[in-house]
Amino acid sequence: MIKVMAKKEEKQEGGTIKIQYYKSMIGYSKKQKAIVKSLGITKLNQTVTRPDNAAMRGIAEKIPHILRIVE
Repeated sequence: MIKVMAKKEEKQEGGTIKIQYYKSMIGYSKKQKAIVKSLGITKLNQTVTRPDNAAMRGIAEKIPHILRIVE
C-alpha cells in the first residue's frame, strides 16, 4: 500500500516588511509590552524593518492596536 501525501503549497516569502509602533503601550499587559520590545522598538512612531515571514506578520497581528504594518 502506497500513501501519497499532498504537497503543501509553500508561499515564497521574501523581502522585508515595515512595522510601525503608533500607539503607546501604557496600560497594556506586560506580555504586549514585551512583544514591542522584542522587535527592538524603543520610541513612539518608530518604524523598524524586519524580514517578511509568517512569524513577523504574526507578531504584528497579535497587537494590531499598538503595531501596524506599513506597506
